[in-house]
Amino acid sequence: QVQLVESGGGLVQAGGSLRLSCVVSGSIFSINFMGWYRQAPGKQRELVAGISSDQSRNYADSVKGRFTISTDNAKNTVYLQMNALKPEDTAVYYCNAVASMWDGLRPRPSDDYWGQGTQVTVSS
Repeated sequence: QVQLVESGGGLVQAGGSLRLSCVVSGSIFSINFMGWYRQAPGKQRELVAGISSDQSRNYADSVKGRFTISTDNAKNTVYLQMNALKPEDTAVYYCNAVASMWDGLRPRPSDDYWGQGTQVTVSS
């Protein structure tokens, strides 16, 4: 089994900062991609930031210059540093990993794994 456990959400005033963390645990063979998505009420889930195994990063246009994604591969942890937060950043943030698990004999095909979500609320 794979578990993604997020932490770091909360309530912050506009202009403030938060740092989200997500730890991936389980019988991991390889992680190909890790990312943060968010979903605001009444809206579709959207990719906020992602980082691939080659360390290439991509960001939603709305967060470029304000958010930074990083990883600690030794800890299978992905972070999202969010600065200059705006009320429109309010959403539930989900951690995502595209990973291949080890079944004891061989690696399994890559699959999508999700955290339970953490609420980020930015007040004006």
